[in-house]
Amino acid sequence: MFGKLSLEAIPFHEPIVMVTLAIVAVLGLGVVSAVTYFKKWGYLWKEWLTSVDHKKIGVMYIAVAMIMLLRGFADAVMMRSQLAVATGGSTGYLPPEHYDQIFTAHGVIMIIFMAMPFMIGLMNIVVPLQIGARDVAFPFLNSVSFWFFVVGVLLVNISLGVGEFAKTGWVAYPPLAGLQYSPGVGVDD
Repeated sequence: MFGKLSLEAIPFHEPIVMVTLAIVAVLGLGVVSAVTYFKKWGYLWKEWLTSVDHKKIGVMYIAVAMIMLLRGFADAVMMRSQLAVATGGSTGYLPPEHYDQIFTAHGVIMIIFMAMPFMIGLMNIVVPLQIGARDVAFPFLNSVSFWFFVVGVLLVNISLGVGEFAKTGWVAYPPLAGLQYSPGVGVDD
């Protein structure tokens, strides 16, 4: 089920990854605590999480896209600061394989998890209103597709902290995407 992934794949030796995971865990715990404190779980479940309303699904797509915009921006800051620090013979603060993972993750996140969902969210909101329809053709399928997207976002972000993300660039062209040049857990054949 886990392929080449094992407990040794958790990068305890990478302080950047471990601190980032700790910050994400603290922020997530803070959000869950706030929702619990203000007793909004019922409202969220009834009005948003199980909604088949195209406008609400569009708003959720855009909200997740904005979160991924921040995530991709963090990758861009890490890449640019690595390039700024690594001038004049210095190696910088990121190991080469970690930089390759960040470069790949940045491209994937910004195109597949930010730009495309943002456009899908806008289309979910606007197109049924423009054509005068009450809703999209298959509202439940629209909701399922959003939740598949959220699961994909979670899996990609978890893979950045557990195991390795692919080091193939965001387009994953051969030969860099082959097992010969990417033998780790980031690429499976």
